[in-house]
Amino acid sequence: MEQLTSTLKKFGLDTVPKFDGTYPDLNIVDVYRSHLTDLLVPILPTDKADPAVVYKSLQWTQSLDKGDLVLPVAALRIKKSPKDLAQELVDKFPESPLVQKPVFAQMFLQFFFKPLPLAQLVLPAILKQGPSYGFNPSLGLKDPTDPSKGKKKMVLEFSSPNIAKPFHQGHLRSTIIGAFLSNLYEAAGWDVIRMNYLGDWGKQYGVLGVGFEKFGNEDALQENPIGHLYDIYVKISSIARDEAEKIKAKEEEVKATQHRDEDEAIEVEAELERMRAESVDEQARLYFKRMVDGDKEALGTWKRFRDLSIERYKKTYARLNIQYDEYSGESQIKDESMDKAAKLMEEKGVSEVSDGAVLVDLTKYSKKLGKALVKKKDGTSLYLTRDIGAIFERWEKYKFDKMIYVVASQQDLHLAQLFQIVSAIGEKELASRCQHINFGLVLGMSTRKGTAKFLDDILKDVGDKMHEVMKSNEAKYVQVEDPDKTADILGISAVMVQDMTGKRINNYEFDINRMTSFEGDTGPYLQYAHARLCSITRKAQLSDEEIATADFSLLSEKHAVDLIRALAQWPDVFVNTLRTLEPVTVLTYLFKMTHALSSSYDHLQVVGSEPEKKKARMALYNCARQVLNNGMRLLGLTPVDR
Repeated sequence: MEQLTSTLKKFGLDTVPKFDGTYPDLNIVDVYRSHLTDLLVPILPTDKADPAVVYKSLQWTQSLDKGDLVLPVAALRIKKSPKDLAQELVDKFPESPLVQKPVFAQMFLQFFFKPLPLAQLVLPAILKQGPSYGFNPSLGLKDPTDPSKGKKKMVLEFSSPNIAKPFHQGHLRSTIIGAFLSNLYEAAGWDVIRMNYLGDWGKQYGVLGVGFEKFGNEDALQENPIGHLYDIYVKISSIARDEAEKIKAKEEEVKATQHRDEDEAIEVEAELERMRAESVDEQARLYFKRMVDGDKEALGTWKRFRDLSIERYKKTYARLNIQYDEYSGESQIKDESMDKAAKLMEEKGVSEVSDGAVLVDLTKYSKKLGKALVKKKDGTSLYLTRDIGAIFERWEKYKFDKMIYVVASQQDLHLAQLFQIVSAIGEKELASRCQHINFGLVLGMSTRKGTAKFLDDILKDVGDKMHEVMKSNEAKYVQVEDPDKTADILGISAVMVQDMTGKRINNYEFDINRMTSFEGDTGPYLQYAHARLCSITRKAQLSDEEIATADFSLLSEKHAVDLIRALAQWPDVFVNTLRTLEPVTVLTYLFKMTHALSSSYDHLQVVGSEPEKKKARMALYNCARQVLNNGMRLLGLTPVDR
């Protein structure tokens, strides 16, 4: 604030323009909004002009040719023709040290910031704040006026693969989007608990237990637990399918013999019972019943599968810059929690018994929600029952302000039913804290393992492809310290950026050739832009102390001014992303900013220019690199230096 105050005094402003709830020390554009509000309120044609309405109406622009801020005049809610009012405001607008006279654009006013003050406000802020520039940790405070009251708490459930099954496209998208949201809320000052809710319970683990007894291999399990368990699951499931067909055929035979020969029918029925008793399906049912009943041996084997799988997942997540605070799962939800949920539903008249099963009729709230089954006829609980129990357990443990589920759009109905049931049993406040962030499908993804889409295989394929691309430039390739690691980072960037390029809800085609290209708006292009800025820094050979003395008035060329204007937008982009919760909001900005960068290199050369210009331009490029680095880290990418 001291730096900001002294800079503004140079331009004739004795105090920092500051509107309620703004952060001028973290977002220079807040200074401009407050300043414009101070200038506009006195010239509005009414003594009742509301400064809060004026402030909120000043919007950031996505295209710099339309100004740095724009005012849709109709948003001021003043009873006058917006076109006439716009013209009147242009005519009356006073001289400002920070902003040029507004441009009349029909019912809009476009405001352009004066280049010199903007450069002297924005660039020092970026150089000083560095890795935190653009982020606002005050937004996550329970009370921004009293930080001692602590941070808001968020539980974020994402990824959630099934043990011993492929980490498929849906889990990949959930992982990428969930990690981004975790970073976003942390940068806004929230206390974020990253939770991985594993699919780790149910009869399929009985199938797996039976399969391991037949086909398990200790060495293979230790070396690649998820892959080995998946192979076992495929084998044993294939046997189970064959058995099911034979049992069905035997059932038909029983029907046929009943009409022919009683003795033969008894014999065939006995054979059918033997087949059922010896079938994988029955053995799996009994194995899972042992797990439910607490059998130490069965539970011990299952726990090993779970623990080894989690260890393997942790290595994969580490490649994606993700660490979880909690590995939960269906198995971890206590029976008491589910019983409590069932009892509440019964007491509140929310659930009803129908033909031995328990269901909840949600059509009274919305026809779309239909009827939800919460307990089967045989008394076994369902996924929905566990999810209700999980909400209560998480609430007891964390007392969260918000809980987000990052789950594919195919589960829209399930989560809508879940939140409505929690609300219906009298926990409206708790239900209102829960949010489903959904997403579309990934199409056309395949790996060398065929239909099993393991994330490690996907990343290896893309990393190999990036390695091939890197080798095509031998001179640059030999300068890279660890080509394999860099190829892996570039491959991960390629996958993640392709995933984030459209809105979450859109499906997209997994295209390995397009995503690994350095041409167009791809992950490798962003990495190249960052590495190029690092290269300029290395070649310039200027110390931080030298750059700190740069004269920003020398950055008067249009390319320099436009780049500074783009860098000033980053804190607004961050706040807007908290509203959209869309990675593409950040990505769109980064691509626009890097396009402005690449078009400036020919006009703003560093090496070879006169000493003072060299310092000023290097400071500008250092700021651009910092903003690009901050944006990439927010998305979950690891920026490379070469």
